[in-house]
Amino acid sequence: MLFPTIEFALFFMIVLPCAWLTNQRNELKKLVLVLASYAFYSFWSVPFLLILFLSSLFNYAFGLMIESSVGTRRSGTIVGIAVVCNLLPLCFFKYFDFAAAQIRSLIGLAGIDVDFGSTGVAVPVAISFLTFHGISYVVDIHRGKVQASRSLIDLLLYISFFPHLVAGPIVRASEFLGQLAKPSDPRNIDLGGSTLLILGGLFKKVVVASHLSILFVDPVFTNPQAYGSVDLILAVYAYAIVIYCDFSAYTDIAIGVADLLGYKFPRNFDQPYIALSLQEFWRRWHITLSTWLRDYLYIPLGGGRGGSWLTYRNLILTMVLGGLWHGAGLQFIVWGALHGFGLAAERLMRESTDASGRFRQFLRSEAGQTLRWLVVFNFVCIAWVFFRSPDAAGAVDYLATIARRVGDRAPLTVSPLVLVLMMAGFLTQLLPPSAYEAADGSFRKIALAGKIAFSTTAIWTVIMLAPSGMAPFIYFQF
Repeated sequence: MLFPTIEFALFFMIVLPCAWLTNQRNELKKLVLVLASYAFYSFWSVPFLLILFLSSLFNYAFGLMIESSVGTRRSGTIVGIAVVCNLLPLCFFKYFDFAAAQIRSLIGLAGIDVDFGSTGVAVPVAISFLTFHGISYVVDIHRGKVQASRSLIDLLLYISFFPHLVAGPIVRASEFLGQLAKPSDPRNIDLGGSTLLILGGLFKKVVVASHLSILFVDPVFTNPQAYGSVDLILAVYAYAIVIYCDFSAYTDIAIGVADLLGYKFPRNFDQPYIALSLQEFWRRWHITLSTWLRDYLYIPLGGGRGGSWLTYRNLILTMVLGGLWHGAGLQFIVWGALHGFGLAAERLMRESTDASGRFRQFLRSEAGQTLRWLVVFNFVCIAWVFFRSPDAAGAVDYLATIARRVGDRAPLTVSPLVLVLMMAGFLTQLLPPSAYEAADGSFRKIALAGKIAFSTTAIWTVIMLAPSGMAPFIYFQF
């Protein structure tokens, strides 16, 4: 059952009234949502429901143990064990086969062939997001940022809540558990804003991302040798639009669905492609992931403490591990390393450039800001080639093919429709928050019948424009 399908729409049409009919009986509502979330996950795999339940159960137990031992030497040991226990399923299901293959290759250099075997088990959907939520919960209890939940139902819902379960946003326990303490207030539901978020997400995923992938990006990346340099370059930019529209669409829908159920999720994207530095890009892109990496990886590694070179090391290591989190493949490690070295290079430039120097003044000028945007945007797009390619060798081959064919006269295959979709996709993230606020204000003024008519028409239009065989959201694989 995927966002956005008829099956999910029917599922949500059942869950939404059930949630609000039980709203004043808060414990019953939470139980309804837990059962709904487990039903949602069961459409992928019933056996893996055990992982979901056991993760919630042992994080619940570890949370209580950590809180009772705060201030003692045992606290750090317990939280360390809890973090390892959260990581073990992720390492086994997602990284065992990859690690075994790399070790076998290294040993093979010495002429020794060792077969470590294979797990032979599919990677459970949502295993990465499940791990992140569990780790942040136990660590935040240790840091005193959140109290351990005394209610198992609350923790079951926090870990399994279906809007964010599969692909985020990553919601901290401190942001969510407090909302479960009392019944949701219907007056806090932003009906107009939530509806617009869901409709906008449907448009970005179904109309822009899916068509761009099917019509242009997938064919070019599958067989780059069949295309000229201009097509290859345009496909890189098209994929940058695809991954933004695809992933931001999911989180927009998730935020809107959660709000309609009475719960607030944090914002996850903020016009990332207007960033003038990589640091700014990561403050705008997948915000809940970048802040998670900062708080639970970069800072524990030492952050900016200990001098410049240690800071550069911490930046690179954080991004390499962030890349590896996205997938068990060298291409993801390279993608993370590119961003890590890029962030370190930016920091080095800031530290080595005199604040009153001409170069710094130029960077502040309109021409300098344009140059900064061009460098950052193109760097991000080139790095996306590794993210999109099936392996690191394929990414290198793709970029090498572009270089070899610069100036060729190969006929363009990109269609006007693809160019229009690229422009539309780019414009969706150029709209400032004030534009959404204005649209929300206008939507609020419409009578209920008008709201229903508008929403129905918009959904029908999206369905009519949907391609056949639409792929699931990109981040479902992580």
